[in-house]
Amino acid sequence: MALTHAWHDIVHDMQDEMHDLATITRHDAARQAYLALWATMFVVPLAFGLDRFSGMMNDNWEGFVANWVNDLLPGTASDAIVIFGVVELVLAALVLAMPRVGGDLLALWLALLAVNFFSIDQMGWLGVGTVALAICAMAMARLSTTYHHAEG
Repeated sequence: MALTHAWHDIVHDMQDEMHDLATITRHDAARQAYLALWATMFVVPLAFGLDRFSGMMNDNWEGFVANWVNDLLPGTASDAIVIFGVVELVLAALVLAMPRVGGDLLALWLALLAVNFFSIDQMGWLGVGTVALAICAMAMARLSTTYHHAEG
């Protein structure tokens, strides 16, 4: 019974957020910033997580795995990419349903990816962009404590 109520609350909160996105110009600037960050922090890991499997945006994800990361994880770089894709899809779902927790976990994941990118030759620029995304994920998580309708 408690699980049913929890699921109902999550769905209700997402409906409220989607309604607010549709009427974004009617909200104050801070709420607009939260909604923009929330939508972005959901779409970006979802798109990249799905692309790890489909290869529509990039067909050579293995080149984005540092040698030391490949050595740490079991299997090949291709296996690591599958693991990365699953993690990103889970993070997208968490950001959608529980933005405070999902945003903090996404920021941690992005910081780890940035470390990975900084350790690959000629990928420092990508590391800097990933750090910026991590900061945005943390900002979204903090704003969710005020603007998300339920704790989570």
